[in-house]
Amino acid sequence: MTELTIDTIQINFSAESLWVLNVVLAFVMFGVALEISVSDFRRLLKSPKPVLVGIFSQFLALPAVTYLLVEVIEPTPSIALGMFLVAACPGGNISNFISHLAKGNTALSVSLTAFATLFAVIMTPFNLQLWGSLYDPTAVLLKTISISTQEMVQLVALLLVVPLVLGMLVNHLQPKLALQLGKILKIASLVFFVVLVFIALYNNRVIFIDYIFYVFWIVLLHNLIAFFTGFSLGKLCRLSDENIRSITIETGIQNSGLGLLLIFTFFNGLGGMALLAAFWGIWHLVSGLVLAIYWNKKTFYKEKVV
Repeated sequence: MTELTIDTIQINFSAESLWVLNVVLAFVMFGVALEISVSDFRRLLKSPKPVLVGIFSQFLALPAVTYLLVEVIEPTPSIALGMFLVAACPGGNISNFISHLAKGNTALSVSLTAFATLFAVIMTPFNLQLWGSLYDPTAVLLKTISISTQEMVQLVALLLVVPLVLGMLVNHLQPKLALQLGKILKIASLVFFVVLVFIALYNNRVIFIDYIFYVFWIVLLHNLIAFFTGFSLGKLCRLSDENIRSITIETGIQNSGLGLLLIFTFFNGLGGMALLAAFWGIWHLVSGLVLAIYWNKKTFYKEKVV
Protein backbone atom coordinates (compact mmCIF):
# COMPACT_ATOMS: atom_id res chain seq x y z
CA MET A 1 0.00 0.00 0.00
CA THR A 2 1.10 3.54 -0.63
CA GLU A 3 0.98 6.17 2.06
CA LEU A 4 -1.67 8.07 0.09
CA THR A 5 -4.26 5.31 0.49
CA ILE A 6 -4.57 6.15 4.18
CA ASP A 7 -6.43 9.29 3.07
CA THR A 8 -9.16 7.23 1.45
CA ILE A 9 -9.70 4.47 4.02
CA GLN A 10 -12.23 4.69 6.84
CA ILE A 11 -11.92 3.23 10.32
CA ASN A 12 -14.78 0.90 11.17
CA PHE A 13 -16.53 2.30 14.26
CA SER A 14 -20.18 1.41 14.79
CA ALA A 15 -22.92 3.82 15.82
CA GLU A 16 -23.23 1.94 19.11
CA SER A 17 -19.50 2.35 19.80
CA LEU A 18 -19.75 6.05 18.98
CA TRP A 19 -22.59 6.44 21.46
CA VAL A 20 -20.55 4.64 24.14
CA LEU A 21 -17.57 6.90 23.37
CA ASN A 22 -19.80 9.95 23.88
CA VAL A 23 -20.93 8.69 27.29
CA VAL A 24 -17.41 7.69 28.37
CA LEU A 25 -15.94 11.04 27.38
CA ALA A 26 -18.68 12.87 29.30
CA PHE A 27 -17.99 10.73 32.39
CA VAL A 28 -14.25 11.36 32.04
CA MET A 29 -14.87 15.10 32.09
CA PHE A 30 -17.36 14.77 34.95
CA GLY A 31 -14.77 12.83 36.97
CA VAL A 32 -12.16 15.53 36.38
CA ALA A 33 -14.66 18.31 37.22
CA LEU A 34 -15.40 16.74 40.61
CA GLU A 35 -12.01 18.07 41.72
CA ILE A 36 -12.60 21.59 40.34
CA SER A 37 -14.15 24.39 42.38
CA VAL A 38 -15.03 28.03 41.85
CA SER A 39 -11.87 28.94 43.76
CA ASP A 40 -9.82 27.48 40.91
CA PHE A 41 -11.29 30.13 38.61
CA ARG A 42 -10.63 32.84 41.21
CA ARG A 43 -6.97 31.84 41.14
CA LEU A 44 -6.69 33.55 37.75
CA LEU A 45 -7.35 36.92 39.40
CA LYS A 46 -4.73 36.34 42.09
CA SER A 47 -2.00 34.86 39.90
CA PRO A 48 -2.93 35.23 36.22
CA LYS A 49 0.47 34.80 34.60
CA PRO A 50 0.90 30.97 34.83
CA VAL A 51 -2.69 30.35 33.73
CA LEU A 52 -2.41 32.75 30.80
CA VAL A 53 0.89 31.19 29.72
CA GLY A 54 -0.72 27.74 29.90
CA ILE A 55 -3.73 28.79 27.84
CA PHE A 56 -1.47 30.48 25.29
CA SER A 57 0.69 27.36 25.08
CA GLN A 58 -2.28 25.04 24.47
CA PHE A 59 -4.46 27.04 22.11
CA LEU A 60 -2.04 29.33 20.27
CA ALA A 61 1.54 28.06 20.45
CA LEU A 62 0.91 24.32 19.98
CA PRO A 63 -1.35 24.68 16.89
CA ALA A 64 1.15 27.12 15.34
CA VAL A 65 4.12 24.83 16.03
CA THR A 66 2.08 21.90 14.68
CA TYR A 67 1.55 23.81 11.45
CA LEU A 68 5.31 24.36 11.11
CA LEU A 69 5.92 20.65 11.76
CA VAL A 70 3.38 19.70 9.10
CA GLU A 71 5.06 22.02 6.59
CA VAL A 72 8.42 20.38 7.32
CA ILE A 73 7.51 16.68 7.31
CA GLU A 74 4.63 16.95 4.77
CA PRO A 75 2.51 14.01 5.96
CA THR A 76 -0.47 12.81 3.96
CA PRO A 77 -3.48 15.17 4.19
CA SER A 78 -5.54 13.04 6.59
CA ILE A 79 -2.56 12.61 8.94
CA ALA A 80 -1.90 16.36 8.82
CA LEU A 81 -5.56 17.10 9.59
CA GLY A 82 -5.38 14.66 12.50
CA MET A 83 -2.33 16.53 13.82
CA PHE A 84 -4.19 19.85 13.59
CA LEU A 85 -7.19 18.39 15.40
CA VAL A 86 -5.15 16.86 18.25
CA ALA A 87 -3.28 20.16 18.68
CA ALA A 88 -6.62 21.99 18.77
CA CYS A 89 -8.01 19.84 21.60
CA PRO A 90 -7.77 20.87 25.27
CA GLY A 91 -5.57 19.06 27.79
CA GLY A 92 -6.15 15.38 28.46
CA ASN A 93 -8.08 13.97 31.40
CA ILE A 94 -5.06 12.50 33.19
CA SER A 95 -2.95 15.66 33.06
CA ASN A 96 -3.83 16.55 36.65
CA PHE A 97 -2.66 13.16 37.94
CA ILE A 98 0.54 13.27 35.87
CA SER A 99 1.24 16.84 36.99
CA HIS A 100 0.89 15.74 40.63
CA LEU A 101 3.19 12.77 40.03
CA ALA A 102 5.75 15.07 38.38
CA LYS A 103 5.74 17.35 41.48
CA GLY A 104 4.27 20.14 39.41
CA ASN A 105 1.72 22.71 40.52
CA THR A 106 -1.42 20.57 40.74
CA ALA A 107 -3.60 23.60 41.51
CA LEU A 108 -2.39 25.26 38.30
CA SER A 109 -3.03 22.04 36.37
CA VAL A 110 -6.61 21.88 37.67
CA SER A 111 -7.16 25.57 36.84
CA LEU A 112 -5.84 25.04 33.32
CA THR A 113 -8.15 22.05 32.87
CA ALA A 114 -11.12 24.19 33.84
CA PHE A 115 -10.20 27.16 31.65
CA ALA A 116 -9.10 25.01 28.70
CA THR A 117 -12.43 23.18 28.81
CA LEU A 118 -14.32 26.45 28.45
CA PHE A 119 -12.00 27.84 25.76
CA ALA A 120 -12.16 24.56 23.80
CA VAL A 121 -15.79 25.17 22.88
CA ILE A 122 -14.67 27.95 20.54
CA MET A 123 -10.94 27.39 20.08
CA THR A 124 -11.01 23.71 19.05
CA PRO A 125 -13.26 24.23 15.98
CA PHE A 126 -11.54 27.57 15.24
CA ASN A 127 -7.99 26.17 15.32
CA LEU A 128 -8.94 23.14 13.24
CA GLN A 129 -10.51 25.32 10.57
CA LEU A 130 -7.76 27.96 10.64
CA TRP A 131 -4.66 25.77 10.43
CA GLY A 132 -6.34 23.16 8.26
CA SER A 133 -7.20 25.87 5.74
CA LEU A 134 -3.67 27.31 5.71
CA TYR A 135 -2.07 24.01 4.63
CA ASP A 136 -3.05 23.38 1.01
CA PRO A 137 -3.47 19.55 1.12
CA THR A 138 -5.73 19.70 4.21
CA ALA A 139 -7.58 22.73 2.79
CA VAL A 140 -8.53 20.59 -0.21
CA LEU A 141 -9.55 17.76 2.12
CA LEU A 142 -11.73 20.08 4.23
CA LYS A 143 -13.58 21.23 1.11
CA THR A 144 -14.57 17.63 0.33
CA ILE A 145 -16.02 17.10 3.80
CA SER A 146 -19.20 18.81 4.95
CA ILE A 147 -18.50 20.12 8.45
CA SER A 148 -20.91 22.22 10.46
CA THR A 149 -18.86 24.42 12.77
CA GLN A 150 -21.99 25.21 14.74
CA GLU A 151 -22.71 21.51 15.33
CA MET A 152 -19.09 20.93 16.35
CA VAL A 153 -19.29 23.79 18.87
CA GLN A 154 -22.54 22.37 20.26
CA LEU A 155 -21.07 18.87 20.60
CA VAL A 156 -17.90 20.10 22.32
CA ALA A 157 -20.00 22.20 24.71
CA LEU A 158 -22.27 19.26 25.49
CA LEU A 159 -19.41 16.84 26.14
CA LEU A 160 -17.09 19.20 28.02
CA VAL A 161 -18.92 22.16 29.53
CA VAL A 162 -22.05 20.37 30.79
CA PRO A 163 -20.08 17.67 32.68
CA LEU A 164 -17.74 20.42 33.98
CA VAL A 165 -20.63 22.42 35.43
CA LEU A 166 -22.31 19.32 36.90
CA GLY A 167 -19.06 18.08 38.43
CA MET A 168 -18.33 21.48 39.99
CA LEU A 169 -21.89 21.61 41.33
CA VAL A 170 -21.48 18.24 43.06
CA ASN A 171 -18.12 19.41 44.43
CA HIS A 172 -19.75 22.54 45.83
CA LEU A 173 -22.78 20.80 47.37
CA GLN A 174 -21.20 17.49 48.44
CA PRO A 175 -17.39 17.85 48.60
CA LYS A 176 -16.83 14.52 50.38
CA LEU A 177 -18.99 12.65 47.87
CA ALA A 178 -17.20 14.44 45.01
CA LEU A 179 -13.82 13.31 46.37
CA GLN A 180 -14.94 9.68 46.56
CA LEU A 181 -16.65 9.68 43.18
CA GLY A 182 -13.72 11.47 41.56
CA LYS A 183 -11.24 8.76 42.50
CA ILE A 184 -13.49 6.02 41.11
CA LEU A 185 -14.66 7.77 37.94
CA LYS A 186 -11.25 9.04 36.84
CA ILE A 187 -9.73 5.57 36.95
CA ALA A 188 -12.76 3.65 35.66
CA SER A 189 -13.48 6.02 32.78
CA LEU A 190 -9.82 6.15 31.74
CA VAL A 191 -9.55 2.36 31.70
CA PHE A 192 -12.80 2.10 29.75
CA PHE A 193 -11.60 4.68 27.23
CA VAL A 194 -8.29 2.87 26.68
CA VAL A 195 -10.16 -0.43 26.23
CA LEU A 196 -12.46 1.23 23.69
CA VAL A 197 -9.47 2.53 21.72
CA PHE A 198 -7.86 -0.91 21.74
CA ILE A 199 -11.10 -2.51 20.53
CA ALA A 200 -11.31 0.02 17.70
CA LEU A 201 -7.71 -0.70 16.75
CA TYR A 202 -8.26 -4.46 16.95
CA ASN A 203 -11.34 -4.28 14.72
CA ASN A 204 -9.21 -2.41 12.20
CA ARG A 205 -5.99 -4.36 12.85
CA VAL A 206 -5.15 -4.83 9.14
CA ILE A 207 -5.07 -1.06 8.65
CA PHE A 208 -3.32 -0.67 11.98
CA ILE A 209 -0.52 -3.06 11.01
CA ASP A 210 -0.11 -1.49 7.58
CA TYR A 211 0.41 2.02 8.90
CA ILE A 212 1.81 1.59 12.43
CA PHE A 213 5.36 2.60 11.53
CA TYR A 214 4.26 5.54 9.38
CA VAL A 215 1.93 6.99 12.00
CA PHE A 216 3.83 6.17 15.18
CA TRP A 217 6.98 8.16 14.49
CA ILE A 218 4.85 11.20 13.61
CA VAL A 219 2.92 10.89 16.89
CA LEU A 220 6.15 10.48 18.85
CA LEU A 221 7.74 13.55 17.23
CA HIS A 222 4.57 15.64 17.53
CA ASN A 223 4.12 14.73 21.21
CA LEU A 224 7.78 15.50 21.97
CA ILE A 225 7.45 18.92 20.32
CA ALA A 226 4.26 19.58 22.29
CA PHE A 227 6.08 18.94 25.58
CA PHE A 228 9.00 21.10 24.43
CA THR A 229 6.63 23.92 23.47
CA GLY A 230 5.10 24.08 26.94
CA PHE A 231 8.49 23.76 28.63
CA SER A 232 10.10 26.47 26.48
CA LEU A 233 7.26 28.95 27.03
CA GLY A 234 7.40 28.38 30.78
CA LYS A 235 11.15 29.03 30.79
CA LEU A 236 10.82 32.03 28.51
CA CYS A 237 8.21 33.56 30.83
CA ARG A 238 10.41 32.85 33.87
CA LEU A 239 7.88 30.72 35.70
CA SER A 240 8.76 28.54 38.68
CA ASP A 241 9.84 24.94 38.09
CA GLU A 242 6.55 23.68 39.50
CA ASN A 243 4.53 25.79 37.07
CA ILE A 244 6.77 24.89 34.14
CA ARG A 245 6.21 21.21 34.79
CA SER A 246 2.43 21.61 34.89
CA ILE A 247 2.31 23.71 31.72
CA THR A 248 4.61 21.26 29.93
CA ILE A 249 2.31 18.38 30.84
CA GLU A 250 -0.89 20.28 30.01
CA THR A 251 0.51 21.07 26.56
CA GLY A 252 1.76 17.54 25.86
CA ILE A 253 -1.23 15.60 27.19
CA GLN A 254 -4.08 16.28 24.78
CA ASN A 255 -7.70 15.15 24.92
CA SER A 256 -7.40 12.64 22.09
CA GLY A 257 -10.72 11.13 23.19
CA LEU A 258 -12.47 14.31 22.14
CA GLY A 259 -10.43 14.24 18.93
CA LEU A 260 -11.56 10.70 18.13
CA LEU A 261 -15.17 11.55 18.84
CA LEU A 262 -15.05 14.54 16.48
CA ILE A 263 -13.35 12.40 13.82
CA PHE A 264 -16.00 9.68 13.94
CA THR A 265 -18.83 12.22 14.13
CA PHE A 266 -17.80 14.77 11.50
CA PHE A 267 -15.14 13.01 9.38
CA ASN A 268 -16.66 9.52 9.09
CA GLY A 269 -13.65 7.88 10.73
CA LEU A 270 -11.18 9.22 8.16
CA GLY A 271 -8.27 6.78 8.27
CA GLY A 272 -5.24 8.99 8.89
CA MET A 273 -7.03 11.22 11.39
CA ALA A 274 -8.44 8.32 13.41
CA LEU A 275 -5.18 6.37 13.53
CA LEU A 276 -3.18 9.41 14.58
CA ALA A 277 -5.63 10.35 17.36
CA ALA A 278 -5.82 6.74 18.58
CA PHE A 279 -2.02 6.40 18.64
CA TRP A 280 -1.72 9.73 20.41
CA GLY A 281 -4.27 8.59 23.02
CA ILE A 282 -2.09 5.62 23.89
CA TRP A 283 1.34 7.16 23.46
CA HIS A 284 0.80 10.30 25.55
CA LEU A 285 -0.02 8.07 28.54
CA VAL A 286 3.38 6.43 28.17
CA SER A 287 5.38 9.61 27.47
CA GLY A 288 3.55 11.56 30.19
CA LEU A 289 4.20 8.93 32.83
CA VAL A 290 7.87 8.59 31.83
CA LEU A 291 8.33 12.37 32.08
CA ALA A 292 6.47 12.49 35.41
CA ILE A 293 8.58 9.71 36.92
CA TYR A 294 11.77 11.45 35.76
CA TRP A 295 10.68 14.76 37.29
CA ASN A 296 9.43 13.03 40.43
CA LYS A 297 12.96 11.86 41.15
CA LYS A 298 14.53 15.21 40.26
CA THR A 299 14.59 17.89 42.94
CA PHE A 300 14.42 21.60 42.24
CA TYR A 301 14.83 24.82 44.12
CA LYS A 302 11.66 26.80 44.65
CA GLU A 303 12.37 30.15 43.09
CA LYS A 304 10.61 33.38 44.05
CA VAL A 305 8.85 33.74 40.77
CA VAL A 306 5.31 33.01 39.70
